[in-house]
Amino acid sequence: MYRIQFKHLLYFFSAVAIFSSCAKLVENPDAFVSEDNYYQNKSDALASVNAIYYALTGPNGTQVPYNILFVTGMEFMTDDIKMGPGATNPDVKAQSTLDHSSSTLRVKELWQQHYIAINRANIAIDRIPTINMDTTLRSRLVLEAKFLRGLLYFNLVRLFGDVPLVLHETPSLSKESLLVGRAPVTDVYAQLIRDFNDAETLPWRYLPSDPDAGRATGAAAKAMLSLVYLTRSEWQKAVDKSNEIINKTDRYYDLFANYADVFNKTTKNGIEHIFSGQFKSNANKHGNNFAQRCAPLGIPGINGNLADEPTTDLINSFRSTDKRRAVTLTSTFAIGGTTYTINPARNDGLSYVVNKYYDSEVPGNLTESGVNVPIIRYAEVLLINAEANNELNGPNAEAYKNYNLIRKRAGLPQFAGAEGNLTKDQFRDSLYLDRRLELTFEYHRWFDLIREIDKNGNRIMIKTLNAIGKPSAAAKHYLYPIPQTEIDINPKLVQNPGW
Repeated sequence: MYRIQFKHLLYFFSAVAIFSSCAKLVENPDAFVSEDNYYQNKSDALASVNAIYYALTGPNGTQVPYNILFVTGMEFMTDDIKMGPGATNPDVKAQSTLDHSSSTLRVKELWQQHYIAINRANIAIDRIPTINMDTTLRSRLVLEAKFLRGLLYFNLVRLFGDVPLVLHETPSLSKESLLVGRAPVTDVYAQLIRDFNDAETLPWRYLPSDPDAGRATGAAAKAMLSLVYLTRSEWQKAVDKSNEIINKTDRYYDLFANYADVFNKTTKNGIEHIFSGQFKSNANKHGNNFAQRCAPLGIPGINGNLADEPTTDLINSFRSTDKRRAVTLTSTFAIGGTTYTINPARNDGLSYVVNKYYDSEVPGNLTESGVNVPIIRYAEVLLINAEANNELNGPNAEAYKNYNLIRKRAGLPQFAGAEGNLTKDQFRDSLYLDRRLELTFEYHRWFDLIREIDKNGNRIMIKTLNAIGKPSAAAKHYLYPIPQTEIDINPKLVQNPGW
C-alpha cells in the first residue's frame, strides 16, 4: 500500500490550489522546501505521487472524493441512500433532495478536491522526468500519475461536462495561468483516454503481500478504459477492452468465491480488487470514515452516528436469497460476546444499516475503519462486458457467461446462456439491477443513473428518482452546476444550463 510521508508534502500544500477560491496559505518559513530544491531524488518522486493517492482518500476530517465526499456530494442524490439522524448539514440535505445550487458546499468541494489532486498529478508528470534516479521506477511513477489524472478527469467530465483541461503545473500566479476556460467534453475524454492508454504499460498487478499493492496497474488502466467506453456507448471498444482482462491467460484477477471477501481487511488488494481506495486503521487518521456514518445509534461499544441510511427501495430490491444482502446491509452487531439487534425506535424506524465498511476490529472508533473502497474490481469488468455485448448483439453467449458468474456467486438463478431466455431489453433491465446491488455504496450509482437508458432509449434518472419521492429531479441534474465561487473569480467559466 502506498504510504505518505508528511515531510515530503510541504511543497504540495502551498501549490495545489489552482481553482480553489477558498485556499489559505499558512506560512512556515522554517519548514518550507523550495520547488527548485525538492525534486532531487527517488524519495521526492515517490512522495509527489503518493500525494496524489492521498488526495483521493485521506485524512479523516476532510471531504475528499473516496472518503465521504462522494457520499455527501453524490450518493445522497441517488435512490440508494438517504440522510439519517446524524446528518444535519443543510447543504447535504439540499443535495439529498436535489435542491442544491451552484453555491452548495459539496458542489464546490467536488470541483476543488479534484483539481487539487490534478495539480499534484501535473506537477509529478512534469517534474519527475528531471530526477536522476532508477529509470524504470521513474517511468512507472509518471505513468501512475497519468492514471490518477485520467481517473480524476473521468469523474469531473461525468459530473460537470465541459471542464478546464489543465495538463501542466501552474508556472506562476498570473491571471493567464490561473484563469482557464472550459474544454469540450470530447477534448477531456480524448485526454483521459490518452492517460489511461499510457498507463496500460504499468505492471499488470501486485500481489497483496507486495509493498506496492494498491498502486495503479496496467490492469487498472484497461479496466477504467472499459468503463470509459461503456459510459460513451462505444460498445465494441468496451467489449474489446474488458476482454483484454477477462481473456488474458495469466490474468490473475478473478471473483472471490465469497462476496464478503471483497470487503474483508484480510483479503484487501486481492484477486478481485483491480484498483481500490486504500485505508488503514490507526495510521495518521487514514481510516474509512464511511463506516462510522453508517453504523447504528444506541449499541454499546459502537460509535456510529447513522448519518447515512439505506433507502427502503434499496432494501426491498434485494431478494431474500441474495448472498450480497447480508454483506451490504445488516440488522445485528456482535460486541463483546453479545449480539445486538438494531432498535428501529433509535434508528429512525429503520431495521437495516449499511454494513460493507464496518470494521469489527475498531467498533468504538469507526472513523478508523481499515476497509478499502473498491474503485473498480473484476466483478464490474464482467458486468461491463455483459452490458456492452447486449447493447451490440442482444444477450449473446458471452454476455450470459459473464453475467451468470455474478449471479452464481450471489446465489441467484442463472440464465439460459447461448440459447437465451431474455430479450435485449429484459437482459438490460436485469443487469442494471444486479449492477446496482453488486456495486452498492461503491460510488457508482449516480454515474449509472445519469447514463442508463430504458427500452425506448430514454435516460432513466429523472423518472427513477421521481418514483422514490424526489420530485425535484430534473434535466438540469444530468450535470452539476459549476461552483459559483469559481465563476466569480474566473470570467472564462460559463454556467451549465438550468443553473
